Formats: sequence, structure tokens, C-alpha cells
Amino acid sequence: MEPQLVKSAERTVRILEALADSHHSMTLSELQQRTGFPRSSLHALMRTLVELNWVETDSARSAFGIGPHALLTGTAYLDKDPALPYAQETLEDLRDEIGQTVHFARRDGAHVLYLATRESRDADHVIPRVGRRLPAHVTALGQVLLAQLTDDEVMALLPEPLVGLTHQTITDMTKLTGELDQVRTRSWSYEREQGTPGVACVAVAVDYRIPATDAISCSMPAELGPADVEQITEAVIKHTRKLAATLRREGIR
Repeated sequence: MEPQLVKSAERTVRILEALADSHHSMTLSELQQRTGFPRSSLHALMRTLVELNWVETDSARSAFGIGPHALLTGTAYLDKDPALPYAQETLEDLRDEIGQTVHFARRDGAHVLYLATRESRDADHVIPRVGRRLPAHVTALGQVLLAQLTDDEVMALLPEPLVGLTHQTITDMTKLTGELDQVRTRSWSYEREQGTPGVACVAVAVDYRIPATDAISCSMPAELGPADVEQITEAVIKHTRKLAATLRREGIR
């Protein structure tokens, strides 16, 4: 039997998630359309969240966005994660070796949540990733972590239809499960322009948990040739395996 959710608590969380996913402030009408909550209860919840600094609003209270206390909670999560300091050290070493942007992320249901990033020193346009969430099926990080599950588990987890972020995104479930089967065989994932035009990524799961929940990836220009991709892949595998061995040795689960 599934646990019964407390309605007000669930609604509060859904509101905060909707605001976090939006790239702009949302009006009460937009929030109502997104959440489906009654306007009267939505208005009362928003007033409470504003008073507690979880939500910010303009002087007319016509639009709402995430407030500073949401940042405090997110920072506390990062500060208390025992694996993160080791992962950050690994990202430093990996970035120094290959010179490309590298990420550490964790699967969050049907998404991946970015916990740490080290940008390429040659990056001319830095896109903040820490704290951001992307659909798992569009990223190499997500695909290598979905490959830890069975096909039945993947199909039960992912929404249908699968959202497409670019023309290269895999939006067919049969094609996706076929790709995941290849990932299981070779133990790493590779996607080219499925999440971001002009960018390719390779990822390896950090197998200190079963099934693995975390992974490391490298983002690179999509035009890199096979020899460069192979060299980067070997480096990601080497550093990720070293990280997993360290976490197991330290007893981190």
C-alpha cells in the first residue's frame, strides 16, 4: 500500500517544484494551471511561503519565484553529502587531464540532478548546472544510470511521450531501451547533441551503490573525432572507477 500524502505538504512541494522548473516568475493563474490546485488554497499557500521567504514576489504580488530559503536547503544537501568532496576532487583531476567540462550528477526519479561541475578553462559561455535537473533520457549521465535498471523499470519510471530537447533526442521508448542495452554492454554511455546542440557527452556510473545512483560525465564539442572521444572516454572510466573504489573503501553508501 502506498503511503498517504498530507495534502497541504504535497501541495507546498509541488508549488516549489513548479517555481524551480520555471525560467521566469509565475503568476497565480500560471501556477494554478500548472498544479491544478484550487485558487483559494493556492493563494493561502503562496501567502505563507512568501512570509517564510521560500517564495519571492513583486510589490503587487502578481508574480512569484523561488525565495532565498530554498537555496539554504539546497546548499545544506550539498554540504551534508559524504560522497561529494571525493567527487569534487575527482572532477578536478579529470578536468586537469582532459581539459573539458565535467559533471557529477545523481538520478532523481526520471531526472538527473547536477551536484558538481568543473568547467573547461577554455569555456567562453558558462551555463550553471549545479542544482539543475534534466530529463534522464536526454543526457549521457541519465542514460548510464537508467541502464542500471531493467527495461520494465525504465518504462515504468519514464513519462510517455518522452520529451525532446533537440532533433537528436531519443523520444521513442523502444529505441531508448535499445540504446540502454548497448550502454550495459560497454559500461559507458555516449550521446551527441541529444540534450544540447553542438555538445556531445560521455558518462560512466560510479558503482559504489547497487544500483548506481551517481555518475560522472564529460561534455565536449560535438565535432570532436573518434580518437579524441576514445581518449576522453578512457579518462572518464579511469577516474570514475578510482572514485568508486575510494567511496567503497571509506564505507560511503
